[in-house]
Amino acid sequence: MPITRPHVALTSALLSATAVAGALTAAPAQAVTGSPAASGGYAFTARIDIDNGARACSGALVDTEWIVTAGSCFVDNPASGTTPPVGKPAKPVTATIGRTDLTTTSGEVRNIVELVPRNDRDLVLARLSRPVTTVTPVKVSSTVPAAGEQLTVTGYGRTKTEWAPLKLHSGTFGAGATQTTTTQMTGQSDAAVCAGDTGGPALRPSGSTYELVSVNSRSWQGGCFGQDTAETRTDAENSRVDDLGDWVQTIVSKARVSDFNCDGIEDIAVADPKATVGGDAGAGLIRIVYGGGKGTAEINQDLDWVPGGAEADDWFGESMDSVDYNQDGCTDIVVGTPSEDLATATDAGMADILYGARNGVGTGTLKDTHFEQGQGTGVLGASTPESGDRLGQALAAGTTAAGEPFAVIGIPGESLGTIAKAGDALYVHGSGATVVGISQDSTGVPGTAEPNDAFGGVVEADGNHIAIAASNDAIGTKAGAGTVIVFDHKLNAEGKPTPLFGLDQDLDTVAGAAEDGDRFGSSLAMVPYRPTSSSPATDSVLAVGSPGEDLDIDGAAKADAGNVITFRVTAAGSYSQITEIDSGTASDDVTGTAEAGDRFGQRLTAVNTSPRTVGSAATLKLAVGIPGEAIGTTAKAGAITTFSLLGSPGANDHWIESGDASGIPGTPTANAQLGASLHFTTTGLYVGMPYGPGTYGAVHSLPMTNVTAGGTDAAITTFQPGSGGLPAAGAYFGYNAR
Repeated sequence: MPITRPHVALTSALLSATAVAGALTAAPAQAVTGSPAASGGYAFTARIDIDNGARACSGALVDTEWIVTAGSCFVDNPASGTTPPVGKPAKPVTATIGRTDLTTTSGEVRNIVELVPRNDRDLVLARLSRPVTTVTPVKVSSTVPAAGEQLTVTGYGRTKTEWAPLKLHSGTFGAGATQTTTTQMTGQSDAAVCAGDTGGPALRPSGSTYELVSVNSRSWQGGCFGQDTAETRTDAENSRVDDLGDWVQTIVSKARVSDFNCDGIEDIAVADPKATVGGDAGAGLIRIVYGGGKGTAEINQDLDWVPGGAEADDWFGESMDSVDYNQDGCTDIVVGTPSEDLATATDAGMADILYGARNGVGTGTLKDTHFEQGQGTGVLGASTPESGDRLGQALAAGTTAAGEPFAVIGIPGESLGTIAKAGDALYVHGSGATVVGISQDSTGVPGTAEPNDAFGGVVEADGNHIAIAASNDAIGTKAGAGTVIVFDHKLNAEGKPTPLFGLDQDLDTVAGAAEDGDRFGSSLAMVPYRPTSSSPATDSVLAVGSPGEDLDIDGAAKADAGNVITFRVTAAGSYSQITEIDSGTASDDVTGTAEAGDRFGQRLTAVNTSPRTVGSAATLKLAVGIPGEAIGTTAKAGAITTFSLLGSPGANDHWIESGDASGIPGTPTANAQLGASLHFTTTGLYVGMPYGPGTYGAVHSLPMTNVTAGGTDAAITTFQPGSGGLPAAGAYFGYNAR
């Protein structure tokens, strides 16, 4: 059967598009030769514009962030295949959803930033740059269309009399024979699928709404504007979706991975903040390994597009996180350089967002957004860099539940008036990178700013909440006991995140008691959590590490054994403790035994592998670093324990040390401090070993099954200077990995 071509907008390309219309070769869409849809009807139908009006298609919103449409919309020659490359579309693409009358401003417009095609049919899932919250997605059917069943097809393509109609149209089609991946249809009452309707939905009534049965792929276009009047056939071939419900759910539920060149393949960025650059020891750098064998890259401050300049002991990359901040489908790196000297202010610090692009980080038009006190407008421009501020010591970045990108940048050495090193944090949000400051002197923030609190020394956030620690804060007379403040991303009257509550161990609702040197909040991890009573993941699970916690184990005091406490934070802003976790005794059900100097919880990382589904022990995971752990007589060899964030700690724990079945090579080595560098992704656990035993450091990527209780151990991937295209140079490679 011939294939429809994409609709071409009213440009100079019109003439050539008209000339080839009779050839009927695959493509995008715009409307069905039926009746205009009722105002607001079929609002989930999307109009897809490709390459600034050169082509157009239709589609259907099946999730707040995803549209399903035809793969042929995104290939130049559908006759040679209808499967586009995975990742960011080759040309700019926008989708308009909820605007059934294109002369209005209703609905929402989004960029399409990622394609996930099916290889077995003309169909693709297309991710939007941010969620659509004003239109209800259409449900994907699980029932094969019956022969003769009447289906409604919608689209924005040509009609009988219009080349580029301005309203959504619909028509009735009778279902015909069904094959493995396709289904045949015939237009009723002269309805036809026209150029521009490719990817549009075929719908079955379901109660008061509809469900998606298939999407337009190919048609004879009988009666469509511009077609030979002798062509009267209205038969069409659609790509089935009724057998793809599980596939759609898997794709839309999956959390993002780092993809700095937006090709749909996971990449990794590894910091080596002590590396020498241009003869400057400790200047620091970041190395990127692009997935799929696409090479490596080095980022340092001697590159002309990176602010600052490589200097001794800058420690560029001491902190790092990742987010698609400009929402173009390419992951960006947020990097802190807290030891950067600014004029005479030593260790004043700076931070940057380094933007990913199709050819890698720093290769696009937008390269960097820079954060430095005394530069720019607002709170940053009005402040002055001072020695020991350490802007960028801690970073957290992500996207709010509403779809807005953000970054939190800690300045733990910042003085507030005459209060030395009380600490501060910056909240960066929005496309214009608006910056506001948060401190314990801000309105409604619990606690009191005091000298040496170091508020902002540790920060963490997910799409729902923000946590900022002052782990050196005195609680009563207990110096260095530590506190954590939790905020909502919703902005208050001052334009700052809304403070919700503070946590410390003097509260009756928090396990333990505030003691000197506990350092409650020295590490944080937070993930979104969907309770059974909620549709989206409105809540969070927060883990707080206290590596200085002293424990009584079988009647013996164990100084700095360390522990972790987990909390549920609700959408309403309340909290409840879930559990307290430590290595315990040799006879309990948690692997290991708490010993003096273990510093259990010095590093934490967590992940929700399926944030759209109801949270479970299987999907919410926590990894705890124990860098002071002695393995036998090998001091500070370090270890890692993984847990579920839900349920009893011992029910799902898994112990990891060098040389065991989990896959970290070698044997326990003194002062290797395994567990000092950890980062969970949705595919596994990055374990950095900057302190050896390798000469330059290493990062080991452990598959999720290797770090899950009862999992089957699989081969790991190691990133190490001197192999895999990485130069044999460095000092603390693996200090951070994202």
